[in-house]
Amino acid sequence: MTCPEALRTQAYFDAELDALAAAEIERHLESCVDCRALLQDLQRTRIAIRRDFAEAAVPPSLTARIARSLEREPGAGSRPRRRPQESLWRLRSFWTGTFLGGAGALTAAAALALLFWMPLRHNSLLDSLVTEHVDSLLPGHLIGVESTDRHTVKPWFAGHADISPLVEDFSAQGFVLVGGRADYLANQRTAVIVYQHGRHIINVFGWKSDLRFAPRDATRNGYHLAFWTVGDLQYCAVSDASWDDLHRLERLFRDLGAREANPTH
Repeated sequence: MTCPEALRTQAYFDAELDALAAAEIERHLESCVDCRALLQDLQRTRIAIRRDFAEAAVPPSLTARIARSLEREPGAGSRPRRRPQESLWRLRSFWTGTFLGGAGALTAAAALALLFWMPLRHNSLLDSLVTEHVDSLLPGHLIGVESTDRHTVKPWFAGHADISPLVEDFSAQGFVLVGGRADYLANQRTAVIVYQHGRHIINVFGWKSDLRFAPRDATRNGYHLAFWTVGDLQYCAVSDASWDDLHRLERLFRDLGAREANPTH
C-alpha cells in the first residue's frame, strides 16, 4: 500500500513545498521506510539522467542581450520603484498585451526569460550540489586523492580543478580531512574537499564566485547546504550533519582564509 505522503515526498524532492511543509516531510522521512526508499529512487534517477545527458549552459551573450533589451524599454530609467510583487504582476500584464497585440514580443520574452531564469539558476545549483553529494557516496566516487595532509591534497587540485581552494585538516575540531576530488559544477572544474565528522561525510565544494547570484543556506532532499565566500571563491558544505556543525566548519574556513590572506611574519 502506497504511503499517503508519497505525493508530498515527490513534491519535496522537486522543492515545491514551503519551509513548513518541507520540515513536516523531513520528520516523516525519519520514520517512513517507503518514503525514504521513494526519495532515494528519485535521487538515483536524477543522478543517472544528469550523468547521461549534458546540461545546457545559458550563454553570457544571452544574459547581456536580455539586459540590453530591458534597458531599451521606454522610460526604463524614469519609472518609480515598485514592490517586486507589483513589478511581477505588471510584467505579466505587459506580456499578455504584447502577445495579443503583436508588438515588442522580443522585449517581453527577454524580460520573462531574465525573471524566471534567475530562480531556476539558483534551484539548478542546489539540485546539482545535492546530486554530486549523493553521487559521491556511491562506492568509489568519494575520493580523487586520499590523504589527511593538506600539503598532499591542496597541490593535487592544481591539475584537476580550476581553482586553488582552502584546504586544512581540522581533526582537532572534529572535522577530519579525508581527501579531495574534482567535480564539474557551475561550468567549471570544481574543487571538493572531503571531511569526516563522526558518522557524517561533508563535501565542501569550492568554485569561482559570482557575487551577483550569491546563494543562501538551504535544505534540499534532507541535506543541508551551507554557503559562504572567502575572497573570490564560493564554498558550499553539503551534508546531513547538523546546521551547527556545518556553520562551525564554515567559521574554520573563514578563519583559515583570514590567516592565509594576512600571514604572520
